[in-house]
Amino acid sequence: MFSQGNLETTGRNTDLAIQGNSFFVVKKGTESFYTRAGNFQIDANGSLVSGNNGFTVQGRMATNGKLNDGVSDLKVPVLQVAPANATTKVTLSGNVDASANVFDKGTATTLDPLDPAQRALPANANSFKDMSMTVYDSLGTKHELKMVMWKTDVNQWDWKIDDSNLAATGGVTEVEGTHPITFASDGSVDTSSSFVAPKITFTPDSGATDVTIGIDLGSGLNGLSQFAGSSSAVMRDQDGYTNGTLQSFTIDATGTIVGGFTNGITQILGQIQLADFNNPEGLSRVGDNAYTVTANSGAAVLGYAGEGSTSSIASGALEMSNVDLAQEFTNMIVAQRGFQANSRVISTSDQLMQELVELKR
Repeated sequence: MFSQGNLETTGRNTDLAIQGNSFFVVKKGTESFYTRAGNFQIDANGSLVSGNNGFTVQGRMATNGKLNDGVSDLKVPVLQVAPANATTKVTLSGNVDASANVFDKGTATTLDPLDPAQRALPANANSFKDMSMTVYDSLGTKHELKMVMWKTDVNQWDWKIDDSNLAATGGVTEVEGTHPITFASDGSVDTSSSFVAPKITFTPDSGATDVTIGIDLGSGLNGLSQFAGSSSAVMRDQDGYTNGTLQSFTIDATGTIVGGFTNGITQILGQIQLADFNNPEGLSRVGDNAYTVTANSGAAVLGYAGEGSTSSIASGALEMSNVDLAQEFTNMIVAQRGFQANSRVISTSDQLMQELVELKR
């Protein structure tokens, strides 16, 4: 019976149940089979296989988090490595104090907000804001990016990158960026007059390629602002990371396998394929809850949950038997009564034959 059965939760992420009329596609060699039994497991080769017969589950694998076009055996390699990704953007958010003093260079010949002597002047007590964040190059090497902002006038703050502790050769080069940054009367960054967001580049001493980082000042409540009060501006986040090793995975309602890596990122590993039939009742059963196509079933219509198929997949659950137990027990009782009646007919016939033999004697 191919009607929907109830789902039983198992808690195993490789146990899958289809909600809908579709079938999983599994293969043995080059021959395809179809099943609704989703008690899958990972074999020694990292392949997702059927627990009943070891047939390999079919789908599309992903390369660097992007799904491929072709269909193949689905694998979840335990030691798969996600390569490092260089930082390309750092986002700022928080507040700079609108009531802060304008930075004063004192008796120095040039203004330098990184000069400890200038920063120590009483007039500069709240005139600057330091920020820092760990960023990554293409080899996954960490670098500490420091930035300072200081007030230059009413509603104006300038900025500079501090490369004193940066693991780089040649220091930091400013690619582009407006000086100073002007804030509008509503406290937001004024981007109305040829504003250019800051961007810097540096050459890591690790041997990685040059790192170019755009500094995003954000917008609205998630952006940089200027209001009277304490300065709370920070480098909120960045998009780089070091390399990592696969440590876990989950399967969502679309059958997409998502891996969790030791560097904290998640990445798509593959997606499970589904098949639909015009007449599922016409499939030919081959055992172990597996079926093959017949002329009566029609060809398999292949797709994916949410993409060519209206079914969805429940992870950590199995579809229970949908057999009508009351009807089956009734059929069994009827069969048993029939057997008993036939047994008595045979027994009676045997007794009659025995009587005839004795009469002859």
